[in-house]
Amino acid sequence: MKELIQTIVQALVDHPEDVVVTESSSENTITYHLSVHQDDIGKVIGKQGRTIHAIRTVVYAAASQQPKRVVLHVEDKG
Repeated sequence: MKELIQTIVQALVDHPEDVVVTESSSENTITYHLSVHQDDIGKVIGKQGRTIHAIRTVVYAAASQQPKRVVLHVEDKG
């Protein structure tokens, strides 16, 4: 799942080398934390959050067969 998120986001940003996806897991949830270059935050979020919503839709659809709930967060470095 980390590779899927990285592949999608790296195609969108100007600094693909700064895309970092980390994973944390709890009892019922797998949380992915997405961190990108400061200049690329707007590209990942998109106008009114449309881009991140589309990314989340793809990730949630890919994870629909997993028994745990999947959550994707965009981390703000600033």
